[in-house]
Amino acid sequence: MTVPTITTRANMMPSDKNDEFNANLVVRNRSTPSEGVVLLDLAHPENDALPRWEPGAHIDLLLADGLTRQYSLCGDPADSETWRVGILLDSNSRGGSHFVHERLHTGATVRVGGPRNNFPLIESPRYRFIAGGIGITPIVAMIEAAERAGSDWTLLYGGRTRASMAFAADLTTKYGDRVTAWPQDERGLLDLEGFLKEPEGDTLLYCCGPEPLLAAVEQHSAHWPAGLLHIERFSARTLPDVPAGDELAEFEVVCQRSGVTLEVASGKSILETLEEAGVPIIASCREGVCGTCEVRTLEGTPDHRDSVLSKAEQDSGEVMMVCVSRACTKRLVLDL
Repeated sequence: MTVPTITTRANMMPSDKNDEFNANLVVRNRSTPSEGVVLLDLAHPENDALPRWEPGAHIDLLLADGLTRQYSLCGDPADSETWRVGILLDSNSRGGSHFVHERLHTGATVRVGGPRNNFPLIESPRYRFIAGGIGITPIVAMIEAAERAGSDWTLLYGGRTRASMAFAADLTTKYGDRVTAWPQDERGLLDLEGFLKEPEGDTLLYCCGPEPLLAAVEQHSAHWPAGLLHIERFSARTLPDVPAGDELAEFEVVCQRSGVTLEVASGKSILETLEEAGVPIIASCREGVCGTCEVRTLEGTPDHRDSVLSKAEQDSGEVMMVCVSRACTKRLVLDL
């Protein structure tokens, strides 16, 4: 069995997150690839080159009133002049998608940060991609990379209606029967049981979409070997109930590089405590989804409550998301 070359979190993390790209970009083009979705092409106003990115990466859009949202890049990684994002108008939007749809037209300027990649495409001879709705955006770039590498791949793509499925027609035209478009109003729910029935050697599963789809994929692929499934969430996953008293437990955080020791009070996050103490750190979603606040753990055992790290990464205890995670030990030493 061929062992894939793995992109690790260590070589994805910048040496200093405070040096990440952050600039005003211009909407060079805006289009509507499907119902409820806008496609934005973002470029530097002086036509400067943008930082390199790999399939699976996302960027931050810094919107009005301190609102920050993360969107997957779905363009061509080789295009150094343009970053492309596809954004669904969410009926339950807290302001982000409404702002984009109503105000980010061609010629508008928006502050952009990143890119970061918590969903990297690992080298493999074979892939099975599963996308739900706007979850197709990171998968598009992955398919192009898999095609260039000569890997075998298929895509199972579900959506409410055919008209709501961005890129579906183009992908089907370009790649034929390797793409299975599955509109729910025509075919019902995705046949995950059939798609994932037989584990395949040298095959990685990549899935992005709403939480019910991700939970179903996890359930139907539970008999596959560990480590083959890679998923990206839009929102925080549901965690088991915290035992009584654990949520209120106080603990100590030592910031190794800053020389600061802090007490994290009950009901307060590590991130909030760091910010109040003036310890430099960047954060975005504050829900354990985007990975912006990832910090190396030098001593102690984190109580992981994020939706970014895999089980293996959580078990290693090497990094943690300080916006939501706490401590299993009385003391944590962080690389801050």
